[in-house]
Amino acid sequence: MTGPVLPPLPRTGIGVDVHAYEPDPQPGAVLHLAGLSWPGERPLAGHSDADVAAHAAADALLVAAGLGDLGSNFGTSEPRWAGAAGTALLAEAAARVRAAGFAVGNVAVQVVGNRPRVGQRRAEAESALSAAAGAPVTVSATTTDGLGLTGRGEGVAAIATALVVPVVPVGPVGPGAGG
Repeated sequence: MTGPVLPPLPRTGIGVDVHAYEPDPQPGAVLHLAGLSWPGERPLAGHSDADVAAHAAADALLVAAGLGDLGSNFGTSEPRWAGAAGTALLAEAAARVRAAGFAVGNVAVQVVGNRPRVGQRRAEAESALSAAAGAPVTVSATTTDGLGLTGRGEGVAAIATALVVPVVPVGPVGPGAGG
C-alpha cells in the first residue's frame, strides 16, 4: 500500500559567523558589513572581507541545501577567496544552491554587536544582500547588553536563517504527453 505523495517540502538552514575587530588596521581600511562599506568604523579581521552578515547568510543557504557550510565551500586554504567581498561569497553560495536543484525563498540575518548602528542603513543593507542572493534578504540588529565578545566590543557576529525549496521539474502535461 502506498501513501499520499507529498510535494517537496521547504528546507531551512542556520548560519553563524563571528569576526574579531582587526587589532592593527591598515590606514584606510574599512569595515564591511551587510554588503556595505562603513567608513570610519573599525574593520573586522578575516580571510575575505569579514562581512559577518553576508557570510552567515551564505552559510545558512548552503546548510539548507545540504551542501556543507561556508568553511567547506570557501575555506581559508583557497586563495581565490582571499579578500573577497562577502556579497561575492553570498552570490556564489546562492548559485551553488540553485545548481543543486533548489530555489531560494528568503534569508533573514541578525547582526549582533555594538557598532556599527545598522538601523539607519537597514534598507540599503537589505537591498545589497538581496541583490547578491537573488532573493529577499531581511536584516535586523541587536546588542548583547555588554555580554560576551560582541558586548565587550571585541567583534561582531551574525546569525542567519534561510529557506530553500526543491525545484521539481515539470514535464509535459495533457493528452498524449510523454509519448
